[in-house]
Amino acid sequence: MNSEWEMDSDRKKTFFKCTKWQFEDTLDPINCPFHYFCDSIYAGDYPQITDVLVFFFITVLYLTTLIVVLRKVIISRRRREDANDDDDDDDKAKRYLLPSGPISLPLIILILAKGQRINTLFPISIFGPAIVQLVQLSVLMFENNIEKEASFVFFEASTISGILHASLYLDAVILPYYTGFDALVTSTFSGVCKSCICRKEPLIVGGKIVTYRGWSSTTFLVVGVLILRIISKLCKEEGKKKRVLVIKNAVEGLALLVLIRDCVYLAVMSPAEEPILFRVFVYGSLLLLICVYVITQFCCLVSRRQSKKTSDT
Repeated sequence: MNSEWEMDSDRKKTFFKCTKWQFEDTLDPINCPFHYFCDSIYAGDYPQITDVLVFFFITVLYLTTLIVVLRKVIISRRRREDANDDDDDDDKAKRYLLPSGPISLPLIILILAKGQRINTLFPISIFGPAIVQLVQLSVLMFENNIEKEASFVFFEASTISGILHASLYLDAVILPYYTGFDALVTSTFSGVCKSCICRKEPLIVGGKIVTYRGWSSTTFLVVGVLILRIISKLCKEEGKKKRVLVIKNAVEGLALLVLIRDCVYLAVMSPAEEPILFRVFVYGSLLLLICVYVITQFCCLVSRRQSKKTSDT
């Protein structure tokens, strides 16, 4: 592993922002069988105010999601008619305030699409995975209560499209970052140019150090949950609807477990330049949200059982 790169910020930026690594013939096939140099890099970064605005926007979305989850505990302890009223309020929050809502999700997609240049105080190359995971959590935690089938299908289909686009844009940001990180720490500088490196093996897109990808099994599991929700909504036969619900619940649980795995993995393996404690805080906040959600689900289950016992007596 190279040590001099840590003291050369310009070289580090070149590696992390490189969009195209060019392979060229080597004159030393024994010591330098694979010789690469950076052929192009991203455009300049946006002003720091852009990063600040993105940070506050994502923070508000996280807090909103946490508050809505906590309200479920309060609702579960109220009478059924009061809970229905609160559900209407929650539905409005889902539509306008949550990360997977029709207002927040397009803004998140825009942030990720421009993430290559949001790279000062809140670099998307580092925190982009956490943003996408927050959207995925929002989808798994909240289901829309739209009564009209056509509106429900349109809303869910839009969410599916948004998640797929967000995952693609995320990969467009993090894959060059991971590639540069791999090139930086597993290569030796040839000295021909600032970014010229010698490697014992070929350099691949995304590198081999960090295996996380936005376009992954997690994304497809979340999309599968949304598709199953659509099928369940359109099912008219009660028997088939129950079977779809069982499959949907199983896929939701599996998606949640895979999402937990991703959070833990990135907290440990992410090549972020910030201290590891800062990364643990970011992904630990997502794990905290998942824990709160699981607890609220348990409280709601207990409340429903108690209500059923009371009605039976």
